[in-house]
Parts: sequence; C-alpha cells; structure tokens
Amino acid sequence: MADKLLIVILNADPNDALQVVEPLYQATVAASMDYTVEVIFSGRAGQLAMRGVANKILTERKIQETVYDLIKDAYKSGVIFKASKFVVQKWGDNLIAEISEVVSTGYIVGEIMNPAIKSLSY
Repeated sequence: MADKLLIVILNADPNDALQVVEPLYQATVAASMDYTVEVIFSGRAGQLAMRGVANKILTERKIQETVYDLIKDAYKSGVIFKASKFVVQKWGDNLIAEISEVVSTGYIVGEIMNPAIKSLSY
C-alpha cells in the first residue's frame, strides 16, 4: 500500500473552478482518511499558488465559496501544498500562506517515480 498521495495540478485551467475543485476535494478527503497528501501547483495551474488568484474564483459548489476556501480547508485537513520553481520564475514569489515549499522538477519527478507514492495529475 502507498504511503503518500501526490496530486500535481499542472494543466488544469486555473480560472475554471470545475477543473480544480475535484483534485482539491480529493486531497482533502484523502487527508481526512489519514493519508499523507501533497499537492503541487505547477505549470498553468501554478497561478493558484499566487496571492489574490484563487480567492477570486467561485467554486459553484456553494454560494460565495472560492477555490481559496477549498485550499484552506484542505490545508486544515493536513494537505501539504507546494509550488514548482517554474511558478515562482513565471509569476513571482507572492505565494499564498499555505504553500510550504518551492520544489524543483527533479523533486516532482522523483516523487512521481517513487513506488511508495500514488500520484494523480490534472
């Protein structure tokens, strides 16, 4: 059995809540089930790691709920959030408080290839 779930949100359109709600919700549920869960924002979706972006995107699940509300709920459930180095190079280092670390491509590939980790990408 895997020790960890890695969710990489890479190709999802950061402005389309329908593309990012599901992976964030899956991360929250997995963390609530006592799995170690890490979400990495990368590529186009890396904008969600920037302050002021996710709090402007309504989820369409609940009235006035934003993608940032989901990120905060996931964080409270124990999800670890990271951003790829590309995100910082592209949009700067004004990251949301929930981002614990900026990671390299080598880190991401190493985690994906680790047989003790299950990975999902969006």
